Amino acid sequence: MTKSLHIPNSSAAWFLTTFLLLNASSYAQTQSRRTLLISIADRKLAVVENGAVTKIYPIAVGKNSTPSPEGSFLIVDRITDPTYYHANVVVPPGPHNPLGTRWMGLSEKGYGIHGTNVPKSIGKAASHGCIRMARPNLEELFAHTRVGDAVLILRERDELTAQIFGTSDAVVALGTPSLATVVNPATGQ
Repeated sequence: MTKSLHIPNSSAAWFLTTFLLLNASSYAQTQSRRTLLISIADRKLAVVENGAVTKIYPIAVGKNSTPSPEGSFLIVDRITDPTYYHANVVVPPGPHNPLGTRWMGLSEKGYGIHGTNVPKSIGKAASHGCIRMARPNLEELFAHTRVGDAVLILRERDELTAQIFGTSDAVVALGTPSLATVVNPATGQ
């Protein structure tokens, strides 16, 4: 049995649906339609492929003094074992590198999705604006993303993000602007 959930006509629901529809032409250039949906309020990242949420990860987001950007972006580069550069500081790849083992740069210069050398920061507002992930989650996500994948970062929590990030054992299929279907992957219903 498939459960249908009504998604109110909220700005986030409208923005996500519009973003996915407007970017359909860029999706045609890739094998799948993939968007990374980031909820700053929930401190979670959802992988949306072909309209369905396939994976949810906990993240760290920017602290109040250096907030994460809000809006729609693209992944513009992917780097394994990145070097960290900031204000005359250079940290080579390794255990002390604040970027961890992977970097996915966003089309907003200076921002990206990366690892961390402070794993206890995951789930908190702790970064300089980037999205931090635990190493195993980051490496798993990195293996499935490509340059050109869309990234949507939402600041406010609403009913859409509550439905997506509040359902830990379900896959959410995004349909029309006012409807989503939740399917339990264990039962297929």
